[in-house]
Amino acid sequence: MKITGKELRQKWLDFYKSKGHVDVGAVSLIGDGTTGVMFNVAGMQPLMPYLLGKPHPAGTRLCNVQGCVRTVDIDSVGDASHFTFFEMMGNWSLGDYFKKEKTAWTFELLTEVFGLDKDKLCATVFAGDESAPRDDETANLLIGLGIKPDHIFYLPKSDNWWELEGTVGTPCGPDNEWFYPLSEGKGEPVFPDDYVEIGNDVYTQYLKTADGYEPLSNKNVDTGFGFERMLIFLNGLHDAYLTDLFTEVLAKLEELSGKRYADGGETQRAMRIIADHTRTSVMLIGDAQSLTPSNVGAGYILRRIMRRAIRWCRKLGVDSSAMSEVAKIYIEKVYNEAYPLLLEKETFILEEIKKEAEKFEATLVTGMKEFEKCVAGIERKNEFMAKSDPSYVPETVIGGKAAFRLYDTYGFPLELTEELAEERGLSVDKEGFAAAFKEHQEKSRVLEKGEAKGGLESHSEMAIKYHTATHLLNAALKVVLSPDCNQKGSNINDERMRFDFNFDRAMTPEEVKAVEDLVNEKIGEDIPVVYREMSLEEARAEHFVGVFDSKYGSVVKTYSIGDFSKEMCGGPHVTHTGELGHFKIVKEQSSSAGVRRIKAVLE
Repeated sequence: MKITGKELRQKWLDFYKSKGHVDVGAVSLIGDGTTGVMFNVAGMQPLMPYLLGKPHPAGTRLCNVQGCVRTVDIDSVGDASHFTFFEMMGNWSLGDYFKKEKTAWTFELLTEVFGLDKDKLCATVFAGDESAPRDDETANLLIGLGIKPDHIFYLPKSDNWWELEGTVGTPCGPDNEWFYPLSEGKGEPVFPDDYVEIGNDVYTQYLKTADGYEPLSNKNVDTGFGFERMLIFLNGLHDAYLTDLFTEVLAKLEELSGKRYADGGETQRAMRIIADHTRTSVMLIGDAQSLTPSNVGAGYILRRIMRRAIRWCRKLGVDSSAMSEVAKIYIEKVYNEAYPLLLEKETFILEEIKKEAEKFEATLVTGMKEFEKCVAGIERKNEFMAKSDPSYVPETVIGGKAAFRLYDTYGFPLELTEELAEERGLSVDKEGFAAAFKEHQEKSRVLEKGEAKGGLESHSEMAIKYHTATHLLNAALKVVLSPDCNQKGSNINDERMRFDFNFDRAMTPEEVKAVEDLVNEKIGEDIPVVYREMSLEEARAEHFVGVFDSKYGSVVKTYSIGDFSKEMCGGPHVTHTGELGHFKIVKEQSSSAGVRRIKAVLE
């Protein structure tokens, strides 16, 4: 069947609603720090507390379409199927129904809603090992539904077991994956060569611990079907970029470049990378948390993605304004219904893309000078050594540390350094670059794993105090300057806080002192900091500060400091404001057009 992205999204939600499920919406793409990962990388990740037994206010049957960001295989983006942003269609049973109902409903969805032939369906189930038994129960249920016994395959944990890699205290368990031949071929298709995976049903009946697995008190179902993958499959395509999610974007890139996507090669690769990376940039900047490019944490990943897109714009023969043109298509046409916040934040998104493009273009000029210094140094060494030693073999490799400095300080992707080096008859020490990069990652690991809402670089006692102080500062700015002042970003470490907010002029010295005094007044009152979880509607009714849109889930975390400050936030915070000490603003300055920046310390 031929189907658009908007139609697929609606069919998924409508089907599970008909089975008593509640659409809980999507949550922020930025991880809240509770699972040790920077971004939401799976549709079930935000629901972990409920899969572990916590009651969900929407009930025990849930569904949604959740955006995810995954960058571990960013270098694979450019082929026909890899993305940095993607969506997962999910539904969950929280201790309600289990394998019997789930196998029947997935079978019904695939055969009756999407029109697949049951005789062509294949499935895989867990073969069992020392940690859990073979899943004969699921296999027998599938046979009972009409799937041929010889179309069911038992596979090991590496294939049919789901868990969130690198975490503990999270739900996991065996899964049942569904397969179908992508296109008609000659004769009977052979599994797995002629089949494509279209989704899986995970039975999260275990808890992953540091020592192994323990049975969960509630048996859950966690279904995940890749949105883009399903769209490819249902339209009989082999290339994700030929779905309606990307066709208008590719047409715009063809118009701007004068080249054709169908030409393949580097042209096709460039268009795919620009299309994917711009989409991810739009989603992260347009997120409820308004992520912006920076040199730390999630902001650093965003900057890398954006600069990679800009680099490929140059390779395609278009300037960086192409990113803005592509972004408009995603905001106004492709995701205007599913992510309405993007329309509200369109100006902000486009401004951030433009600013980063301008910064990188300037960086390229500076970086090229540094690159030329590297080359000149090699040439001088070769010239000197050749004069003193006739048998000297000229050096032709740019060192790994030098290449990493170009990457880390000047934003040069390794591939750019390699390309420039090749033009000068040189190569790059990629192993040395990898070693320098690994050293950098090890130094940054604590920062990255500790990244949480509010821009914290760690979860130290001092950083938590600073984070709580941002709530007081945000509220004080609304009182002293304007109720329309809102946080636009923050960065916190153990020594200071940096807070960005929208305001169209510099603060006067009197205003700075008034804000400072008001914050200290609230600290002196030693007000309790009260945490509550509540529904989005309750948060709205009680006037909590936040962006109310579909990217929040149905349940939000809130922190109140008396009646002075009420914010939706992932934490962490102190228990009383009296713990903060004395608040002092050390600088107030411009951050960007219409955005001011305050730097402050706690003494």
